[in-house]
Amino acid sequence: MFWRMTGLSTASPVETILDKENFALEELLDEDEIIQECKALNGRLINFLREKAQVEQLIRYIVVEPLEDAEKRQTFKFPFIACEIFTCEVDIILKTLVEDEELMNLLFSFLDSNHSHSTLLAGYFSKVVICLLSRKTLPFMQYVKGHQEIVKKLVDLIGITSIMEVLIRLIGADEHMYTNYMESMQWIEDTDVLQMIVDTFNSSDSAEVHANAAETLCVITRFAPPGLAAKITSPNFIGRLFRHALEESRPKSVLVNSLSVCISLLDPKRLTLGVYHTYNRQVSQGSMIAANPETVEGMLESLGDLLKLLDVSSSESTLLTTYGKLQPPLGKHRLKIVEFISVLLTVGSEAAEKELIRLGAVQRILNLFFEYPYNNFLHHHVENIILSCLESKNVPLVEHLLRECNLLGKILEAEKNCTLASDPNMPTISAEGRAPPNIGNIGHLTRISNKLAQLGNSNGEMQAYLQENSEWIDWHTNVLSKRNATENVYQWACGRPTALHDRNRDSDDDDYQDRDYDVAALANNLSQAFRYGIYSNDDMDEVLSITFSLIQLYLSCIYLLIPRPTE
Repeated sequence: MFWRMTGLSTASPVETILDKENFALEELLDEDEIIQECKALNGRLINFLREKAQVEQLIRYIVVEPLEDAEKRQTFKFPFIACEIFTCEVDIILKTLVEDEELMNLLFSFLDSNHSHSTLLAGYFSKVVICLLSRKTLPFMQYVKGHQEIVKKLVDLIGITSIMEVLIRLIGADEHMYTNYMESMQWIEDTDVLQMIVDTFNSSDSAEVHANAAETLCVITRFAPPGLAAKITSPNFIGRLFRHALEESRPKSVLVNSLSVCISLLDPKRLTLGVYHTYNRQVSQGSMIAANPETVEGMLESLGDLLKLLDVSSSESTLLTTYGKLQPPLGKHRLKIVEFISVLLTVGSEAAEKELIRLGAVQRILNLFFEYPYNNFLHHHVENIILSCLESKNVPLVEHLLRECNLLGKILEAEKNCTLASDPNMPTISAEGRAPPNIGNIGHLTRISNKLAQLGNSNGEMQAYLQENSEWIDWHTNVLSKRNATENVYQWACGRPTALHDRNRDSDDDDYQDRDYDVAALANNLSQAFRYGIYSNDDMDEVLSITFSLIQLYLSCIYLLIPRPTE
C-alpha cells in the first residue's frame, strides 16, 4: 500500500507535539486528532494525560465557567475535548481521577450553590460522572457514600436535565447497575432521597423542576431497588405527594406532575412507551393492572379533594379557537385528573370503584366528554373509563354508568344534535356569524356504542337494558349499522392499511405486490366514508380537505411499505 511506502507517511500532529521538549496541555487539546489517538490508546499520550496535573486541568475545563472575554476555544472547544477524553473510558485516566479525593472534590464542586451551572458544562459534568459510575462503580460509590451531601446537591439542581440523569443513575434506578453492585448501592435506600425529591414540588415554582422531579420518581417506580420501591408505594409517601399537589397556592404544574407519579405507581409500564405509543399500543380494553392495595387506599383519601378541581369557573379564562371559543379551556390539570381516574379504574379495586360512585366522578367526567367535543385527548381517556366500567365485574358500577350517568341517553342526544350548540352556558361556544361545526367526538361515540351492542349480544342484562330503549333500537338499525358498514376498511375496493393480525405472509414483497393502490378509487371511497347523513352542502369543502389529507397519509404509508434492500 502506498501509505506504507517510505517518504509518503505523515506523522500525527499529536506525535509532533509529544516530540517537543516543552509543550502545554492546551496544544494537545487544540489538535483535532487527540480523541482518535486516545481511543487508539496512544501510549505516550495516555501516559501524559494520566498525570494528576493534567487530569486536574481537564476537570477545571469541565467545571469552571470561563471568563466572558475568554477565547472561543477555551469556552467551547477545550471543555468538549476534556469531556471526550474522559468518556473515551481509558482505564488509567479514570483511575487517576476516581482514586484521588482532591480531584473528585474538584469535580463535584460543580454542584456547589455558589457555583454557576450553565447547561453546557452541566452536560459535560453529567457525562463524566456517569462514565465513572458505570466504569468505576465501586470506588465511585465509596466516595459518594463518604460525601452524602452530594445527593442533596443533585436534588437541588434537579431542574437541569443532565443533573437529573446523574441522580437517576446514582440512586439505583437502573436495574442492570443495581443488580451488579447491590451491596455498594445499598446505603442509598437508607437516605431520605425520596422525600427530598418530592419536596421540590413545594420548594420551587419552576415547571422544569416539577417535570424532572416527576420523571425521576416515575423512573424509580419502574426500576427502583426494593427498599426505595417500598417507600415510594407507602401511604405516607402518597399522602406527602398529594399534600403538595392539592395546595392551592402552588402552580398547576405541581398537580399535573404529581399525578404523573401516581399514574406510574398504578401502571409502571405506562410511561415507558412514551406519549405516541401510550395512545397507539395494542392493549385489550379493560385489562387489569396489579397495584399495591395500600398505594390505592392512600390515593383514595385525597380523591374527593382532587375531583373538586374538575369544577372550574367559566370566568377564569377564555381561549379563542378556529371553531369558536373555550370558556374556560379544559386545561392540563383537568386532563391529567381524568387520565388518573382512567388508570385507577384499570386496577380493579372494589374500594376505588365504590369511592368513584359515591363521589359521582364518572358522571362528572362523562359531562366533560360532551362539554369539550373537540378535545381528543380527553375523549381517549373518557372512552377508556367507560370501557373499564362496562367490563367491570362490579355490577353496581355498571348500573351507575348506565342508569345514573344515563350513558345511552347522552349518546343518542349527541347523535341527534351532532352540531356544536350555541349555548353560552357551555364551555365550548361556536363562533358567531358562521354555521356551527359538527362535534368531534362522533368516532369515540361510535366505538362506545359498538361496545354496548357487543356486550348486549353476550350479556342478558345488557341486552334487556338496550331493548328497553326503542330509540336505541331504531338508531342502531338505521344509523350505527350503516356507519359500521361504511367504515369497514376490509370492504374498500382501493385496498387497506395492513393490520398487525394481517401480516401472515413470509414475504413483504409478495404482500406489496398483491395490493391495489388505486388512488382515484381511494378518493372516492374516502369521500363515501364521511357521508353519515350529518354533513350539508356547505360542509363539502371540509370533507374534501379531510379526504385529501387522508390520501396524503395513505401515500406515506405506501412509501413505508415499499421493500428496501437491507444494509
